[in-house]
Amino acid sequence: MDSLDDFMQTHPPTSARPLLGLTVLVVEDSRFASEAMRLLCLRSGARIRRADSLFHANRHLKIYRPSVVIIDIGLPDGSGVDLIRDLTAGKSRVEVVLGTSGDPDGENKAIKAGADGFLAKPLSSISYFQSKILEHLPADRQPSGVRVLSYDSVFPDEVALRDDLEAAAVALEDTSDQRSLRYMTQFLGGIARGVNDTSLSNEIDALAQLQVNGHAVHNQVARIAAMVQDRIARTAII
Repeated sequence: MDSLDDFMQTHPPTSARPLLGLTVLVVEDSRFASEAMRLLCLRSGARIRRADSLFHANRHLKIYRPSVVIIDIGLPDGSGVDLIRDLTAGKSRVEVVLGTSGDPDGENKAIKAGADGFLAKPLSSISYFQSKILEHLPADRQPSGVRVLSYDSVFPDEVALRDDLEAAAVALEDTSDQRSLRYMTQFLGGIARGVNDTSLSNEIDALAQLQVNGHAVHNQVARIAAMVQDRIARTAII
């Protein structure tokens, strides 16, 4: 397993970089959300590793032992709740396990599964990110002295947003797989909320309601697909 003990002894956390010496594994399917996490870790002193699915997260955890794992609730090959439960139930427990989601019910799901805490999306505040991790670390992992609070925010590059939108556009071309469509509804909803795109978010909420009621979704999917293409065109001009 990858150990940070020697690194921690020679590079202790500081008030300006309170997560120095920690490795954070981010289990997140969105490139845009992952880029925000990367910037937050960079500004906080932490190293970051990323897995975009449960499969890749489990493969990673067989080799490395991160200090912190941040797990998105909605993933392409299952629920992040299952991974949270696995990482908090065993004897070789990860120090800090946090859930993350843009779903209003995400926090309840994560905490019930055993997560130490929860990060609400969209994530941009450096001080919020640092505090949510530090409050669950033991005293010897805390920076000494008074911590300098950063009121800065991070802003991911729009290239990452375009990557997410292009992946969604491809998935929306085939609505025959209901499970994939439910996942894509959740994925796109997270993107829309993450960039405060209210009009797209409202249309995705309408699609989710149609799915719950068992109604036809073809027209609504077509409407959303057109909106996604419009946003891809906008982000292409960088």
